[in-house]
Amino acid sequence: MDVIETIRDQIESNPVILYMKGSPNQPQCGFSASAVKALMACGERFAYVDILSNPEIRSTLPEYANWPTFPQLWVKGELMGGGDIITEMSESGELETVVKAAAVSEDSESTSE
Repeated sequence: MDVIETIRDQIESNPVILYMKGSPNQPQCGFSASAVKALMACGERFAYVDILSNPEIRSTLPEYANWPTFPQLWVKGELMGGGDIITEMSESGELETVVKAAAVSEDSESTSE
């Protein structure tokens, strides 16, 4: 599987996925830490990919997403944005709405199979 296929599979397989520097327990930059804090406040599970330990994804994702920076938050296959956008969405309440809707649709898909 090439890197683009891996990225596509990760995004399609996870209703909420954060590409970040480090892990939720040990973010390696302030923007990633803020993104994790905002996502955790939503109270739903999310996947993550540590781009520092995945250099191929780190170098390929910005071109794939047409978004140059990290973190990158994807919900239901759609790029929401980076650190500042995640923070703004969190402050407005939009992030929780979007994340909870993705979690609900994931739950209904897994129970209908």
